[in-house]
Amino acid sequence: MEAVVGDSVDWLPSGDEGVIERVRPRRNEFFRQDAWRTKHFAANLDALLVLVAVEPSWADSVLTRALIAAASAGIPAWIGLNKTDLPETSAARQRLAPYAAMGVGIVELSLKRDPEPSRANLREHLRGRATLILGPSGTGKSTLVNLLVPQASAAVGEISRALQSGRHTTTATTWYALGPDRADGALVDSPGFQEFGLHHVPASQLASLMPDLAAHLGACRFQNCTHRQEPACSLRAAAQSGTIDATRWRMYGALYEELASPAWR
Repeated sequence: MEAVVGDSVDWLPSGDEGVIERVRPRRNEFFRQDAWRTKHFAANLDALLVLVAVEPSWADSVLTRALIAAASAGIPAWIGLNKTDLPETSAARQRLAPYAAMGVGIVELSLKRDPEPSRANLREHLRGRATLILGPSGTGKSTLVNLLVPQASAAVGEISRALQSGRHTTTATTWYALGPDRADGALVDSPGFQEFGLHHVPASQLASLMPDLAAHLGACRFQNCTHRQEPACSLRAAAQSGTIDATRWRMYGALYEELASPAWR
């Protein structure tokens, strides 16, 4: 088993270097998978923070996919909305309203305009946890990391020199301790991305990993209901009545068709 950030390992030192002899069993692992490859982010996580911003706008499909992957791995997830000092904040809040309604925690941030309140707010959520921060480029992930871990810029520089190329630093996942004590928590920084494959998630489990849909499971006529065409489907009825958000229902349909496609199985 290949080691990833967050793994506990048995390590044999040898001079200035060493050898990983064994990767210990993991509590969980967060990764994405498409038709061509698997991208491993980190293991043994306590939480996932998906960072989006008022500007640039985010793709709801990518946000949904990240939350589904977290649910599949058994990792609690919450959303950070950055740049709330901008005038488009109200529209961004409305876009996140369905996530708040299904119980996903949302923390508003203004990392550059109001760094100290943002830092205090984040500390409360990060304390005592190993948290992976995930999000598309431009949302302020680097600003967040540097705000909480002032030495992070120096650490990135050291990685760059070790790899002899700065271009590699944006593809590395990095673990930062948030204090000298384990109870202070840790932040795991990850590269930005624009797509998030879910080919490791069975189509039959998809609805159970989307909280707003999962709330209506159990009342369908057929036990193996796909919630696509079957009669007397409780999820379809909830979608038709507007109980399930229309955008979320369309995303479920598109994702189900993608994951059920024989090309990926």
